[in-house]
Amino acid sequence: MDIPLPTIAVVGLGTMGTGIADVLVRAGREVVGIDVSDTAAARAVAALESSTARAVARGRITEEERRDALARFRTFSDLRAAADADLVIEVVPESYEAKQEVFRALDGIVRPDTVLATGTNALSVTRLAADSAHPERVLGLHFFTPVQAMKLVEVVSSVLTDPKAVESVTRLALDLGKEPVAVGDRAGFIADGLLFGYLNQAAAMYEAKYASREDIDAAMRLGCGLPMGPLALLDLIGVDTARTVLEAMYADSHDRLHAPAPVLRQLSEAGLTGRKSGRGFYTYAAPGSGEVVRDALTPLGAAEAVSGRTVRSVGVAGSGTMASGIAEVFAKAGYAVVLAARSQEKADAAKARIAKSLARSVDRGRMTGEARDTTLTLITPAGSLEAFAEVDLAVEAVAEDLAVKQELFGRLDKICKPGAVLATTTSSLPVVACARATTRPQDVVGMHFFNPAPAMKLVEIVRTVLTGDEVHATVRAVTEKIRKHPVDCGDRAGFIVNALLFPYLNNAIKMVQDHYATLDDIDAAMRLGGGYPMGPFELLDVVGLDVSLAIEQVLHREFRDPGLAPAPLLEHLVAAGCLGRKTGRGFREYARR
Repeated sequence: MDIPLPTIAVVGLGTMGTGIADVLVRAGREVVGIDVSDTAAARAVAALESSTARAVARGRITEEERRDALARFRTFSDLRAAADADLVIEVVPESYEAKQEVFRALDGIVRPDTVLATGTNALSVTRLAADSAHPERVLGLHFFTPVQAMKLVEVVSSVLTDPKAVESVTRLALDLGKEPVAVGDRAGFIADGLLFGYLNQAAAMYEAKYASREDIDAAMRLGCGLPMGPLALLDLIGVDTARTVLEAMYADSHDRLHAPAPVLRQLSEAGLTGRKSGRGFYTYAAPGSGEVVRDALTPLGAAEAVSGRTVRSVGVAGSGTMASGIAEVFAKAGYAVVLAARSQEKADAAKARIAKSLARSVDRGRMTGEARDTTLTLITPAGSLEAFAEVDLAVEAVAEDLAVKQELFGRLDKICKPGAVLATTTSSLPVVACARATTRPQDVVGMHFFNPAPAMKLVEIVRTVLTGDEVHATVRAVTEKIRKHPVDCGDRAGFIVNALLFPYLNNAIKMVQDHYATLDDIDAAMRLGGGYPMGPFELLDVVGLDVSLAIEQVLHREFRDPGLAPAPLLEHLVAAGCLGRKTGRGFREYARR
């Protein structure tokens, strides 16, 4: 069978164009690389030589295959070199003027049946096609960087695109070992349409001085399992590029969440565009380097200026999965733990759950039998909060209901000794409301663990306007001792992780609600194009649609932004009792256990 589109021209030999050329030559295509800069062309040749040499060293291709691949790549400075191409992929700078100039010129050079693809990740394919002499052959072909590693390719059709052109580039993507996803012409398409809104909110969070750049990035890496934090990713993409994409998205959606955060304009106009310039949100060893170096904003990493209180014993209130997981974490770190529930039976059942968890760790070789036994002896189950009388730190992990938590803190205030730190693990409720239920609000702080607590490394430490410095220092030190990563944030809805995660999930629901893309395509796009461990709908069904809706409602009430209003589709599913895996049906259906 003939290979699809045997000769392909790539116009623009920057990082993306070079990566596209690399995968094409390795797949047997003749590639014509075109760039007005001889330097860029030389860099592209050198990059291909280097990448194919690494492939030989790793046994992925032979030396002969390497020579053949390199021989199939030729570079030129004149667009007329594309005359015999079956497909032209342009990846010139992200502006209508630059791209339209290329397409107009190509109209007078290539054959009438040659497919023209734009590599844009934000601009209107329809607008580019309409300006062409043959709009039916123009489409979008959005690769992700690094092209060699990323599996996703978004194939973007306009209302003018010939289905045969779509079919031919889809066959090509499959032949390259990619996973093509067909999408309509909308700013950002699927992956960037969801990704850049999230990145923009992270930039705004940093600009508001709500949390440090390091804490924002660590929170999303450790709390969501993402390969990079949002601010580091903005530096990699290019702050100026992100601003351009967001401008296009805002023009399309008029959603304030897409209006570029002012800090993006400030950095762009100052030339601080990220890794490529050597400085963006972070400072790098040199332009183009990925090595972050210390600057004026880098935390010193010294000991806390304020000394914390001594913590030897910890009380954990609750009997659910989160409470038992937190108790396990503290006991593993050597703390004496009182695990209090509403009855002795519930407390004993919670300790039994911990014993099973520790037994699994022993079976998997993660701890010794002796360490398991020592950990269990440190946990004392109790049927009443009165057992917290002498603990140094009391952590509540009861139902996510403000009235329940306030009643509990009122009781802790009377039971716990003076100087004890009182912590709530709430993920969405105001910590200060719990603090005000006591006569010692300066001793109350948020310690938001992530589920499952024994495995997840992140703890969001939430200071209210009343939390004492000594209390903050205490919980930071304790968090580090239990081998978790603390990040500091203020007492506002969602803290860091949920405030960035749930608007992204909500926007994914809106894409389905608007019939723009399917559940499967969106999940695939974010796993393959964004490096997410789970697609948004997989995650929503795991978290629970009722829990997700409650968090969305809290965020909307707090920030009053119309873009944060829960998607009606989410509200309808919850009203219908479709709550995700726990009910057997959410966005997808699951086998009943």
